[in-house]
Amino acid sequence: MSSPDLLQLAPSLYRLRIAGGAAHLLNCYLWVDDHGVTLIDTGWPDSAGLILEALSALGKSQQDVTRIVLTHFHEDHAGSAAEIAGWSRAEVIAGDADAAYVRGIERGPLPILTPREQSIHPATSEPPHSPPCRVDRVVSDGDSLDFAGGAIVLGVPGHTPGSIALYLPDADTILTGDAVAEFHGEVILGVFNVDRQAATRSLNKLAATGAQIAGFGHGEAVLHNASARIASAIDAFADDADGTPQ
Repeated sequence: MSSPDLLQLAPSLYRLRIAGGAAHLLNCYLWVDDHGVTLIDTGWPDSAGLILEALSALGKSQQDVTRIVLTHFHEDHAGSAAEIAGWSRAEVIAGDADAAYVRGIERGPLPILTPREQSIHPATSEPPHSPPCRVDRVVSDGDSLDFAGGAIVLGVPGHTPGSIALYLPDADTILTGDAVAEFHGEVILGVFNVDRQAATRSLNKLAATGAQIAGFGHGEAVLHNASARIASAIDAFADDADGTPQ
């Protein structure tokens, strides 16, 4: 059995690559300290075993997971949240406008795909929901969480109505969810958005953190000058000629 693909981005912060080719370089993140483990996103519905292997590799167990933060409701990010919440004492946290979708109370909206996006992901009539999971705490822009020196919640709507990102002061790191991605060496606006204009505006909020490091839902992390890279992100799958966000 191969070891989990873990990369340490900063003291206490690790990126876990989620296996499988159904999504471009899918990641979740683990913040590990003396108080336990905070898991940011959970991968596909079959990712709990991989996350358990990652915990073991870091000298932790399933009972050490104290917090699960979901950046949005899609199945490649919240897919294993219900299972992990079931075998841990974790508090589950989601953005206010996505919480009902995570809980399975409501059906989330479909992304509006550009023709270029449809070339890599055909349009569907079914939103990409994860299995329903309880949400213990609903957060919104500006809220603070008790890890990483007071992690700051950033509301970054656009990919989904309630997408959130986290700025981690102790690591000078922004975890963007799918608001931003890395794609073949470029930092780009995240794809498959329900509101492309809102998603573009959210780039400014992420860049304003001044973060040195960025971890994305998809793609390789940026370890230097991340906020500047996000500020100059391109819209690689736009219909205009140069892909510059408007």
